[in-house]
Parts: sequence; C-alpha cells; structure tokens
Amino acid sequence: MDDFIRVTGARLHNLRNVSLSLPKNKLVVLTGLSGSGKSTLAFDTLHREGQRQYLESLGMVTGFVSKPAVDSITGLSPSISVDQHLTNRSPRSTVGTVTEVFTYLRLLWSRIGVRPCPGCGKDIPPSHADGAEADEDAEPGQRPCPHCGTPVPELVMGSFSFNKPGGACPACTGLGEVIRPDVRRLVDDGKSVAQGAVNGWNAKFTDWSLPVLRAAAGHYGFTFDTDAPLGELDDRQRDLLLHGVESPEFRRHFPDTDPPATVAAGRFEGVATALLRRYNDRADDPEYRERAERQGLVKQPCGECGGTRLSAAARAVTVHGLTLVEATRLPLTDLADWLGGLRERSGGEEWPLVEPVVADLVERVRRLLDVGVGYLTLGQATPSLSAGETQRLRLAALLGSGLTGVLYVLDEPTIGLHPSDTARLVDVLRRLRDLGNTVLVIEHDLDVLKAADHVVDVGPGAGRDGGRIVAEGTPEEVARTAGSPTGAYLSGRAAQPVSRGRGDGATALVIRGARAHNLKNLTVRIPLGRLVTVTGPSGSGKSTLLLDILDRAARRRFHGAGEQPGEHDGIDGWEHLGKIVTVDQEPVSRMPRSNAATYVEVFTPIREVFAARSKGALTAGHFSFNTAGGRCERCEGAGVLSVHMHFLPAVEVRCPSCRGRRFRPEVLGVRYEGYDIAQVLAATVDEALEVFREVPAVAARLRRMADVGLGYLPLGQPAPTLSGGEAQRLKLARELGRRAAGRTLYVLDEPTTGLHAADTARLLGVLQRLVDAGHSVVTIEHNVDVMRASDWLIDLGPVGGSGGGRVMAEGAPGKVLHHGGTH
Repeated sequence: MDDFIRVTGARLHNLRNVSLSLPKNKLVVLTGLSGSGKSTLAFDTLHREGQRQYLESLGMVTGFVSKPAVDSITGLSPSISVDQHLTNRSPRSTVGTVTEVFTYLRLLWSRIGVRPCPGCGKDIPPSHADGAEADEDAEPGQRPCPHCGTPVPELVMGSFSFNKPGGACPACTGLGEVIRPDVRRLVDDGKSVAQGAVNGWNAKFTDWSLPVLRAAAGHYGFTFDTDAPLGELDDRQRDLLLHGVESPEFRRHFPDTDPPATVAAGRFEGVATALLRRYNDRADDPEYRERAERQGLVKQPCGECGGTRLSAAARAVTVHGLTLVEATRLPLTDLADWLGGLRERSGGEEWPLVEPVVADLVERVRRLLDVGVGYLTLGQATPSLSAGETQRLRLAALLGSGLTGVLYVLDEPTIGLHPSDTARLVDVLRRLRDLGNTVLVIEHDLDVLKAADHVVDVGPGAGRDGGRIVAEGTPEEVARTAGSPTGAYLSGRAAQPVSRGRGDGATALVIRGARAHNLKNLTVRIPLGRLVTVTGPSGSGKSTLLLDILDRAARRRFHGAGEQPGEHDGIDGWEHLGKIVTVDQEPVSRMPRSNAATYVEVFTPIREVFAARSKGALTAGHFSFNTAGGRCERCEGAGVLSVHMHFLPAVEVRCPSCRGRRFRPEVLGVRYEGYDIAQVLAATVDEALEVFREVPAVAARLRRMADVGLGYLPLGQPAPTLSGGEAQRLKLARELGRRAAGRTLYVLDEPTTGLHAADTARLLGVLQRLVDAGHSVVTIEHNVDVMRASDWLIDLGPVGGSGGGRVMAEGAPGKVLHHGGTH
C-alpha cells in the first residue's frame, strides 16, 4: 500500500504546476506567506478532491463538486475540513448547544432535579418515573406534590430548553435579550418632524407622514404641531410619534377611545414600533438587522429572566443545590470539577440513573479542556466566539468521533491561543494522528512547525510570486533550506523584531476599577504615544478590558452612542486623544456583493479610470456589478446563477451569458493597461498596484492594503469569505486612509491572525509608523514577535476564566521577560 498522498500538476489559482508527496498518518504542516497558495492546495485541491472521490465511490452524482485543476491525486482518504468560516451566527446557538454538553445537562436535571412546589413552597424530590426520555415537543404530564397535592408538571428535557416553548422565558422567547428603541438615536429633539427630526426618514416619507400624524391627533382631540421641535412636545404627542396609536404607551392616555380605522384617518404606526416590526420581519437578513440597530435599536438583557433565557420554573430546579443557569455560567474547568464530585453526593437510588449521563458529560467536557477552551462557559453565544475558538470546539468533537483513515484539513487552529496553550493543542493534533489519520494543518506558529512530522513551505512570495514548493521535509530539513522564508525563521537566521525602547509615556489612559466578567477590580495604565500589547492566556480578560470596557466607553465619549460600558469606576486621560479607532475581527459585511475593493473604497476611482478610457461612451456606473446598465442582467452582476435542487441545497453554477465575468460585452471591451474590469477584480492587490501605479487615488489605497499584509488578496474577494484576520487588516487599511482627528488611539484585536512571520514584520512597520506620527496603538496579541517589538506589555492571567483577570506584569518587554509568575 502506498504510504503517500501524491499530487501531480496542481495549477489551481496561483499554483505553478505543483507536484509533491505527503506522508500518510502523519502531522503535516503547510506554511508560507499569506497568499502563497497554501489554502488553495489544502482546501481547494486536496479536500475538495477527497470529498469528490469519496462521493463518487458511493455512486452519488458529483457534478456539483467540480474537479480541481490538477493532473492527478492518488492515495487520498475521505476528508474533513475545519476552517475559519464555521461560526454559527444564530443568536440561539451557544457553546453548550453546539457541543451537546447542554443536552446532557438537561437530561441530568430532568432525571434528578429538585424543585419548589408552587403551592406549599416545599421541595419536590425527583420522581424517577418522570418522562425524561419523552419527545421534547410532547406536553409533559402532571403529578401531585407529595406534600400538599398541588398538581405540578413532570420534568422532561424540553422543560430546560430555551429553544422550546416549555422551557423558554416567555418575555424574550429564549433569546436572553430584548430589542428596545434608543430614542436618543431615533430622533433629534432639536428639530421638528417637518425638519427631518426622525433618523431614517427621507423627505418623501416625511411629507407623507405629516398629515397622518395630524389626523391621528385630531382623532383623539388634540393637535400635533409638526413644525415644533420634538423637545417641546408633551407626553401624548411624543408617545404618538414614537409608539403609534395601537401601542400601550399611547393608549394609556386614551384607554376608552378606539384607534382610527385607516391610515388616512390617522392610524399611525409609530417610529419605534415600525422599526421593531421590520427588524423582526427580516430575521433572515443580518445586513438589514445591523442597519436597524445602527439606526436606533439596542439589545438589552431580558428583564424577566435576566439574560438566562430559561423560564422561571426551569430556573428554580436544582441538582445538589446548583441550578442549570449556574451550571452554564461555570467555566468548563469548574464544571468538570463539579461533575467529578457528583458520585460522592448522589444517593444509592440516584447514581445508577445518572451514571451513564455523567460519564458522557465528563468525557465531552474533558475533550473541550484538552483543546484549550476550559475558560469558556456553556452559556456563551457562538456568534461571540473567535475563529480559533470555533475551530477548537470542532476539534473537540472530532476527538470523540473515533474515525480512522481520514484526512483532516485544519486552517490555523492556534488562532487566539497564547503560546503557553500551544503545547496542549499540539498534543490534540498528535492524538488525531495516532488514531490512524492524516492531519494536514495550515499554520505559521513556529512551535507547531517544530512539532510536525513533515513541513511543506509554499512560496517564496504571495500571489503571482507564490505557488511553488520552496522546501519540504522534516522541520530540521526545512530549517537548513536556503531561500525558504520559513526556514530562515525556524533556524533563527531571520532577524527578530526588537522594541524601539520608548518605554513608559508621560501621558496615559488609566482604566480604574475594571471588574466586568472575570476582571478583579483592575486599575490599568495604558501609555499613550506608544505601541502597547495586552497579552495573557486565552480567557484571561484581554478582550473584556479593551473591547467591552475601553471601546464601549470611548464610543459613548466621542460619539454619544453605543452600549453602556462594562463595569468600571472610570477612565482618565481622554483629553489627550482626538478619537479612538477599534479594529476587531467582526466580518466587514455579510453581503456577498461587498468585496475587498468596495470596502476600502478603491473600486470607485478604478471605475472612473475605465469610464475615462471609454471616451464618454460609458459612465462609471456602467462598471458597477451592483447597478443595472453595464452589468450582465442574466445573473444581475453576480457571475453565477443559483439552481434550486429538489430536496437538496441550491447549487451555484457559472452564468452562461457572461461566463462568470459579471458585465456586458461592451463594458468588458474597455481596457486599461491591457486589463478589462473583470480582470481587475480578479487581480490581487499587488498586481493591481502595478497596473494603477500612475493613478494616485487608486495606488495610495492599494499600497495601504499591501502594507498591512493583504497584497495577495484578490480585489473582488467577497467580504463573507474573508477570515477574521483579513477582515481586521482590511478595516485597518481603510482607517489608515482617513484623515486623523488629532491624536488617535488604535485598538487592534490580534492583527497578526493568519500572518507568516515575514508578513508580521511588515505589519509591525505600519504600526510603528503610526506611533512615530504621534498616535497610540494598543493590541490584544499572543504573537511573540509583536510582544518583542512593543514599547509596553500588560500581561493578564495567570490563567483563563475565573482564575484570570489579574495584572501579572507590566512594563517594557525586557522587564516582563524577567518577571516571575508570568507566562
């Protein structure tokens, strides 16, 4: 049997006729600069062909899985991919639900839960005959309280599910939060309705609404002056405008008067009521819901359940004194300890009933601890997880599958991991390998590279300068290979970044008494005019300090918007700053029509260049795939058509009219430097920079993208396909192009995500230039090179979760290096 996966003639995207042999049942790491072709080789070639061959062997139609551009691949196994685009965005999804730990906890609570009787208040012991295994959608039966005879419903698993009517809080339907209008953002009290006081109303809609408002007021016997500033309106007028004639807020003024029958007669819906209705009607449109939230809706914890999602009855049930809500708020490390002590606390009849459930729970939680997410809680919503955390949850599930002979393809599983946690992750990867699987990992972390059985360095550069195998072999063999960028870092030949030695600054932001989440009443000094790095193990409180406290407080300070900042006593030093720019890893857009070029606003000047080349025959609008005129109308500029399959997911196929090029022939006939508009969208940033080097408005924006390490990115790359690190660097590139308003504080959340060490050095150059210009940069970062280059380090710890939240060390890198008790 051949012990290798052999690839011959791979030439997809920028791969240059690549041929290589990868050893089976080994830990293989693909590395190289961003955009060198690693993902193309791992996901688009090996993983896709592994899936296609497996489906074909089952006799299934594989026409919807196209064969990659490769001469041959032999020795492939069925493949499973774990990439950076798997986060469940549903607000109903939590760590507990995606790992199924919450499902087993619900079974445990339904079997041995104790609850107070609603009649006499005494505890009702569990009835081991309760229908714990019943269909979750079935109505539970009734049984009498043993003390007073009051009928109480039996406990079933559905009684503890916030996704079922029987267990969900009725006020928030199990979401844990409610949407409320923020009146300060909805309307401007200094203007009248006629002057445009309502945010989101255009002039046409305002003119249409004025007579309806006046008619509504007349129906109830008062007047509504549409020319009076909103600040001068009385309660009746204000409630009419904001909430409408059918709302409880307005009807309290006229409880005995029926609302008008028609809109013309004054049936006015209300500004806030209409916005809330549209928000709820568009539940499947995240782009619209985000826009509505910006317009004037805010999320608040549900007042009835306190954000716990569960009904009052479910919240009252305990297992050995612990409620289900309290269990889901425990860090997984603490939950594991509690589960470990259950046998001692359980009685003779009870333990046989729950032993198999507890055994399964202990095993599932142990796997989560093994992949380094012990600081997470089961109640944390999955949309709030980082890409690395999502991958590690998937890894924990794979550990429990017991599959052998599989090709696992992973995309940077160390994202978000402190170096002290990396050894644990390497052990997990080796366990997957030792089960009899081939583990193929895209990675830049030197500790993972050194632990690999086989390393493949793709490069030497990015985009058209990549796509070749620069070195392959054991880590030691790659380290000795001349011309390998990765080898230079593995061997220590490449120069390590060093701190500029600016030290502490004369001015600083001081966060006083920070105690949100696991922070232990911290007072933290962030020197200004410096490159500051906040580091520490995963879950130690870095994001809470900078994103939940500092960023929210800054938005309220500079913009008068945003949520109430997290718990802290105050922040001193705002007078030294003109503004704050927070660049996180949230997607830049979830609309597939948004891409890298449109986001950094470089596509508009590019379209103007092409319009000028047409000598008046076409306008810049003809070169947009989002508007009618120049785009292909068959696919409406998408380049693909969605074909609905009966009983199967829809499949996207290339548009037969434009052949995927998105534009009409006359638009594609206009060229600049030999490129048509479709070819420009397919070009990488580095390639486009060469094409538009003589166009300052284009070249300046492209150069900023290249400076932050995005030179390999195609201009037309759809925004939803960007990784968290790419999205963040795209935001940084756009912010760098804006005129700075005085001294700016840049807050960055792991900007090196997805970057090779050589790319990190380039990004550090950009950050150092910002500091040299008088601005301040503070990053959340685990990358050792960024730590070395910083002027000031703040190390939180000592561990994640409840055991973290303390400042372990702070100062210049050299000082922190020799500080005892810090990772």
